[in-house]
Amino acid sequence: MNASGTPQSCHGFCNDAMGPDDATTLAERVRRREISITELTRAAIARAQATQPLIHGVASADYDQALQTASKLDAAKQTDSYPLFRGVPTLIKDNTHVSGMATRHGSLAVPSVPASDTSPFAQQLLAQGFLCLGKSTLPEFGFNATTEPAHAPATRNPWNVAYSSGASSGGSAALVAAGVVPIAHANDGGGSIRIPAACCGLVGLKPTRGRLIDNEAAASLPINIISEGVVTRSVRDTANFFEQAETYYRNPKLPAVGRIEGPSGRPLRIGLVLDSINGHKTDDITRQTVEETALRLEKLGHQIEPVPVPVHSAFPDDFALYWALLAFGVRANGKKLLHPAFDKHRTDGLTNGLDKMFRRQFWRLPSALWRLKRSRHDYAHAMAGFDAVLTPVLGHTTPTLGHLSPDVPFDTLFERLREYVSFTPLANATGAPAISLPMGHTPDQLPVSVQFMGRHGGERTLLDIAFTLEANQPWPLLCDFSRNSLSSGERNARDSLANTV
Repeated sequence: MNASGTPQSCHGFCNDAMGPDDATTLAERVRRREISITELTRAAIARAQATQPLIHGVASADYDQALQTASKLDAAKQTDSYPLFRGVPTLIKDNTHVSGMATRHGSLAVPSVPASDTSPFAQQLLAQGFLCLGKSTLPEFGFNATTEPAHAPATRNPWNVAYSSGASSGGSAALVAAGVVPIAHANDGGGSIRIPAACCGLVGLKPTRGRLIDNEAAASLPINIISEGVVTRSVRDTANFFEQAETYYRNPKLPAVGRIEGPSGRPLRIGLVLDSINGHKTDDITRQTVEETALRLEKLGHQIEPVPVPVHSAFPDDFALYWALLAFGVRANGKKLLHPAFDKHRTDGLTNGLDKMFRRQFWRLPSALWRLKRSRHDYAHAMAGFDAVLTPVLGHTTPTLGHLSPDVPFDTLFERLREYVSFTPLANATGAPAISLPMGHTPDQLPVSVQFMGRHGGERTLLDIAFTLEANQPWPLLCDFSRNSLSSGERNARDSLANTV
């Protein structure tokens, strides 16, 4: 408890049908009929309802529909052709259409109108057998690095509820870390898979551009910086997700990810970057975590070499201008892109500030776009002699709620974001794969993570490194790390819900 009596951490792990299991184990238990899909769904709903008042990771839900679907799946005839993750509960980020559910993009500017269709990527995800409980929270249009919408309660970090859960897939990350679901949808246009995974102690793999099916927004961008994916608590859940995704769609221009079940033991040459090129020095705890990870890899037989950041010195300003272009585009074309009833007068301070920034600097766009497009080739050239590059995920450890709020004056907020989000955007501009892994903790009980960036199409190598580090020193779950989560009354209420939902 903190001084106000609020629990420092909050999770839903308990002795129910879900237990502490990852998605792979839960799916296997369903296949063996040790648990029913209905039992699994009830447990996830109970956990969601118990933690929502404090974590606020669920944007909207349709639990009745989820239970009806679970009942139909349980009644279906048993076959050997079920998808791998059949019956595993999940949530889809609230910037992606699911038929019958509203897509608000984390903004008051978008009306709450149920979607008439399911987006292409959501179809690819749901084809793996996942059962969707609802939508997870995000900051407005995914522009911020914290999930603190101006019009709704902040999504809190389950490890310490005074802190940010990251963004823009902050709701998904918070719910997975809290044990509500074992895996959830995330997408990444500047770090939005890796940042919340880092804040919440999860595995977050941003794949190579084009690895998975793009959603509609990606097709309209001059440079497609958006990748789809998931956040998980185990490396094998991430690996199995990408293998299964390829059974639905595989990009013939990329080498297959295929099945990966553990570390290969192959020695790798890994570059090391500790500070970004934006002039901000990485903080001590983050730097120490990256250095300790490098030492661990050296002891495991890998070669670690310091390398310069493989990008033009103008990259931070160029990417910032592109970020501002997206906000300008949303405000100018929201009625066409999002919904006819879109109201640009209801966007938040960050969106408005980015829009104004672009209007002041739009003349720089042609040269910035040229350099951003060129960054893919510069990166590929620099990576020719390396299997991966180890970096921080973020410029400093997870901030407290309010530090990155859209209500902070824009100039102050923008400078804070540039200092914090200083490593992840490179993979978005270049289209390279990158993964966030939890490798330490702060004195405030918050995860500290590292990033590995790979060659284009090199997800197998990144997963190999992830399996190696997980096997060498498994990272704890929140329920293992802290025992002061829910009060006894909250635990009793949660357990009661599990029996009655």
